[in-house]
Amino acid sequence: MPKMKTKSSAKKRFKVTANGRVIAGQAGKRHGMIKRTTKFIRTARGTTTLSAPDEKIVKKYMPYAR
Repeated sequence: MPKMKTKSSAKKRFKVTANGRVIAGQAGKRHGMIKRTTKFIRTARGTTTLSAPDEKIVKKYMPYAR
């Protein structure tokens, strides 16, 4: 069997934690921050873990991520 390929876009955007959860950057923070509430900006700092259905999709793209 040939090696499976990892999606280049996925390896740049996601990281798998030691427990197997997938970490991603917060969405909705590229532009238009003026109209966002201060609370939204504050809570959307850093990274977030993906939901289970999204996690399943991303893990398919990264077969060798542990």
